[in-house]
Amino acid sequence: MSIPVLTFFNNKGGVGKTSLVYHLSWMFAELGYKVVAVDLDAQANLTSAFFDEDELERLWEQSVGASTIYKAIAPLTKVGDLQDIELQRAADNVYFIPGDVELAAFEDTLSEVWPRSMDDKNLYRFFRILTAFWQVPQNAAQQIHADIILVDVGPNLGAINRSALIASDYVAIPLGADLFSLQGLKNLGPALRSWRSLWEKRLDNWKQPDFKLPQGRMTPLGYIVQQHSVRLSRPVKAYDKWVNRIPGVYHEYVLQDSSAAQTPADDIECLATLKHYRSLIPMGQEARKPIFTLTPADGAIGSHAQAVAEAYTDFAALAKKLLDKMKIETVSLIA
Repeated sequence: MSIPVLTFFNNKGGVGKTSLVYHLSWMFAELGYKVVAVDLDAQANLTSAFFDEDELERLWEQSVGASTIYKAIAPLTKVGDLQDIELQRAADNVYFIPGDVELAAFEDTLSEVWPRSMDDKNLYRFFRILTAFWQVPQNAAQQIHADIILVDVGPNLGAINRSALIASDYVAIPLGADLFSLQGLKNLGPALRSWRSLWEKRLDNWKQPDFKLPQGRMTPLGYIVQQHSVRLSRPVKAYDKWVNRIPGVYHEYVLQDSSAAQTPADDIECLATLKHYRSLIPMGQEARKPIFTLTPADGAIGSHAQAVAEAYTDFAALAKKLLDKMKIETVSLIA
């Protein structure tokens, strides 16, 4: 049985996607689940959240073994096959597959292989390349008996993200309350449907595959509103204007239904509305830990300590809602 893959995706950047994956990785672990986080963004921002520069240099310069996702799939660009990834352990239940700036070079390979995967012979290599982002994390996660795989991707609709979404069972969509997020949402829904349909055709084309393939379900779990766009220079009225348009746009372009919800608070598809926690972010980066585990020793005193407690409550509620939507059993919570 494959391990469920949840990808956080929006083709508009700056909506807190990487921060969500990082913090939810730790929160799922707090709740007793074993997590594998995967960085499939060529900018490798999630990787830099887990590792300092010295550790990054070691991973990227390592000449033996597959220390990053790109090193694990790079042999496919020549005459080799996938390599087993060297999982990085961040905590008892938090494991990580590092990203790599070299991953951008894989985009052309994926673009070239995509149409050829509809050929009528010699499909092994084409499908091996297209499903590399599923094969590598699945193999690694199964070795440690992980409960869930969380994936961070870049803000675009390119070939890398297409393969990342093919590897995904579920999709959560982070949004900001602004025009750009809404426009991105209008592009994202049709892209998911197109990729799902095109992948189904490819699965049908290879009647007897030589290895297990992802189903490319890409089931939308809902959206997460992050208040990154709220600034003193932006009136509350402007924020409300955009945030209250999110339910209608999400239902129309992602779910293709009509919604009577007037605000995210009224919409069952809204997974959470998260505060910025602006004052905690630098502390978390300095301590290299999630903001909801900051202590007085990290500088979280007074009002900061209260914000830490609020952040824990917010992320715990979001994690539990995601688990419920994915129908993942809660027996793992006994820990």
